[in-house]
Amino acid sequence: MADKPEKPRTVTISTLLDMKRKGVKIAMLTAYDYPTARMAEEAGVDVILVGDSVGMTKLGYESTLPVTIDEMVHHTKAVKRGMSRALLVADMPYLSYEIDLKEAVRNAGRLLKEGGAHAVKVEGGMEVASTIKEFLKINVPVFGHLGLTPQAVNRLGGYKVQGRSPEAAEKILTEARILEGAGVCAVVLECVPADLAKEITKRLQVPTIGIGAGPHCDGQVLVSDDMLGLSEAGPTKFVKRYAEVRARSLEAISAYIREVRDGSFPGPEHSFTSQK
Repeated sequence: MADKPEKPRTVTISTLLDMKRKGVKIAMLTAYDYPTARMAEEAGVDVILVGDSVGMTKLGYESTLPVTIDEMVHHTKAVKRGMSRALLVADMPYLSYEIDLKEAVRNAGRLLKEGGAHAVKVEGGMEVASTIKEFLKINVPVFGHLGLTPQAVNRLGGYKVQGRSPEAAEKILTEARILEGAGVCAVVLECVPADLAKEITKRLQVPTIGIGAGPHCDGQVLVSDDMLGLSEAGPTKFVKRYAEVRARSLEAISAYIREVRDGSFPGPEHSFTSQK
């Protein structure tokens, strides 16, 4: 009798740490809904991120800033229903953790209790270290996020590469150590030079996940709409398009409209008769 196929392992925080130790790269992808989560699971992705990028990709906002905690809980719940194996991480949106510590803890707990997430992600360095420690007190694992932090886009002056000067690089490296000391289980590095990401990855015991941070991180993350070619705008430098789903979808919708107009759809094969 042939051996049964091995059941895919459930990914946990410990799994990611073990992958870093063994040099196995971590594949992380965003999802905002049930069908995308199902596809990511079937393909074998390790970590699914419900990013506050949902504001721009699915909700039509100009940035991530308008996204609310209720919207994040809603989308996290949808993604959770489509998966069972990957590690589910949800973003803490702008103003959900920066002002009131008790409210921040409550919001983080909601993403686990109501949304079904396994961990949350927060942007920033030293200024969020004490908040991370409070999250850990109620058993909420935390991913950090350094470099280009989209919630700080107005302060940063746009979506720009961070850490290019020696001083800026040293600051990011220091903040990565601070986040590790605060107890994060991983650090996302966005839009930083590859040599800086390599140095941070070497210095930290926890995994680094890169997006526009070169090949030396312990893993990579992309926005699913970008890598699938669903977004209208052209890809940025660090995005590789693995498909052109939007272009193919436009072709399909145009063909449907044409066939409705000329009467060729629905045809006999799409219609019912009075006899069974």
